[in-house]
Amino acid sequence: MSKFTDLFISSYKEFKNVRCITLTAMFGAISIILGSLTIMVGDFLKIGFSFLPNEFVFYLFGPLVGAVYGAAMDILTFLVKPMGSFFPGFTISAVLTGILYGIIMYKRPLSLKRIIIANLIRVVFIDLLLNTYWLTILIGKGFFVLLPLRALKGFIMMPIETLLLYVVIKGVEASGILKIMHSKKAKI
Repeated sequence: MSKFTDLFISSYKEFKNVRCITLTAMFGAISIILGSLTIMVGDFLKIGFSFLPNEFVFYLFGPLVGAVYGAAMDILTFLVKPMGSFFPGFTISAVLTGILYGIIMYKRPLSLKRIIIANLIRVVFIDLLLNTYWLTILIGKGFFVLLPLRALKGFIMMPIETLLLYVVIKGVEASGILKIMHSKKAKI
């Protein structure tokens, strides 16, 4: 239990780091740009790539920064490019996603298995169950009417998202940018 609480304490301390604030802001801008390139497939299904900078923030800065970042990005994305009406349930989902990825990936060795586990939990519990429930409240369609198409999209996109995130993080690690960023002597 101590390691679990240390994870949250360490993530909380990231808020005091100027690099954390700067990088989350930059990744947020990238996320909003990628979010504006989202493809709508029907009235309640969308495909996009804004997950990449978001999950990178969760990986770098942990569950508390991830929760705040997730909520902020949900609200900012809606303000920049509203798709339908604002619904706070999706903000809750974004917070939970940040916490989930932060717990599974923050300060842990990167592995494909770890990303698969995080993506699988997110797809099943947040995307399929929670977000589908939010949609039933928002648009009034039945849960089991929405679920099949959302499940198909989720399980088609999961391997693509997993591989993309793994390749991007490994590429950034190989470039040495993360070592420079985490060193105490690095100046912004």
